[in-house]
Amino acid sequence: MAKPQRIFVCQSCGAVSPRWAGRCDSCGEWNTIVEEAAENAGVGGGPAKIAGGKKGRVIELVPLAGESAEPPRMASGIEEFDRATGGGLVVGSALLVGGDPGIGKSTLLLQAMAALGGRGHRAVYISGEEAIAQVRMRARRLGLADMPVELGAETNLKDILATLERAPVPAAVVIDSIQTMWTEALESAPGTVAQVRASTQELVRFAKKHGTAVILVGHVTKEGQIAGPRVVEHMVDAVLYFEGERGHQFRILRAVKNRFGPANEIGVFAMGGLGLEEVPNPSALFLGERDGQSSGSSVFAGIEGTRPVLVEIQALVAQSALGTPRRAVVGWDSGRLSMVLAVLDARCGLSLAGQDVYLNVAGGLKINEPAADLAVAAALVSSTGGVPLPADCVIFGEISLSGQIRPVNQMEARLKEAEKLGFRRAILPRGASKAIPGGLAVKEVADLAELVAYLMVRDA
Repeated sequence: MAKPQRIFVCQSCGAVSPRWAGRCDSCGEWNTIVEEAAENAGVGGGPAKIAGGKKGRVIELVPLAGESAEPPRMASGIEEFDRATGGGLVVGSALLVGGDPGIGKSTLLLQAMAALGGRGHRAVYISGEEAIAQVRMRARRLGLADMPVELGAETNLKDILATLERAPVPAAVVIDSIQTMWTEALESAPGTVAQVRASTQELVRFAKKHGTAVILVGHVTKEGQIAGPRVVEHMVDAVLYFEGERGHQFRILRAVKNRFGPANEIGVFAMGGLGLEEVPNPSALFLGERDGQSSGSSVFAGIEGTRPVLVEIQALVAQSALGTPRRAVVGWDSGRLSMVLAVLDARCGLSLAGQDVYLNVAGGLKINEPAADLAVAAALVSSTGGVPLPADCVIFGEISLSGQIRPVNQMEARLKEAEKLGFRRAILPRGASKAIPGGLAVKEVADLAELVAYLMVRDA
């Protein structure tokens, strides 16, 4: 028997190299290259080797024009979870859920399986990291000890699939986590790129064949990305990230990919005594502790997926004692803050080059859209002048490098959410008059200099 060929694979990006190196040439990460056996089986070689030179079968081609039924879904009854997944779990789909250790992934998915079991679906929870007794202890803490959920503790993928294929086939399965699974077809250790990729492929094939919704839990790297090659994210139907700060009670379930629903949709939860509780109105919760009397605070009307969310943006500008002033950002893009500061300096004459700038998005929410530019600029101007903004005012708009304020999408939905929560004023990009509800007093600004002049005159 020939000795299997050895290859070296980067555990971060999946790149293959003929020899070991301290740094991966593809992704630039250090100490991620691991020696593995190049097997002619599984995802990479088995089917191709068996087929050899045989001619493939002819597949059926259908015209693009035609009607297809919506994929059937299983609603768990946890509305925030169903919202993030696009309306419930799609039958025969595969989902990948990632998040920091201890953020609550296992808790959320155990609650989801219990909710599905309570609705008559066969729900199975397979743990590769905890014993059955540990999962039962968590279920008792959450008040789910009597729910019809079947538990298993195993890491051998062959045994897991053999168990799941017994009738009746489960409607939903959680694999916690995919990095602990291993298949006998490969000699690599669990958690390596080859094992993660092969295990994911087998589980996706099982989901499509039997119509089972499979949820895979994935570890994340220090950068917050799901560990392993990005090809795993391409293999599944949906990718969800569970976000939140340890010091905050809020948790955000964010869809970054969804073949059956809108991407960037979020579900909001609060960590309580009985696990994760739904937050049906996150805007009111994010603004619940706001006093409206402090300078450097503005309210941004944002859009997360299809949901309008109001959140407080806090800024603090202080004299720096260092040669290089600090720029600390939590919940927003630091590069975007640098751009706003540069535009304030170049277009408005408001220089903060010698001062420390601290920016925080309250509640632990992470904002990605550029519509927050105007709210950030208003908070910075308010902190610099030391005078608070109106407590009943919302702000949004995108700032260009020329200082112009650009309109943003879904302005009507943002303003309706603000009016519903009792806000009476809004600062908007010019040209948004058609989207303004009747109960809001509006100040339209064409450029950033006009906003600064308006705030300064008001402060005076």
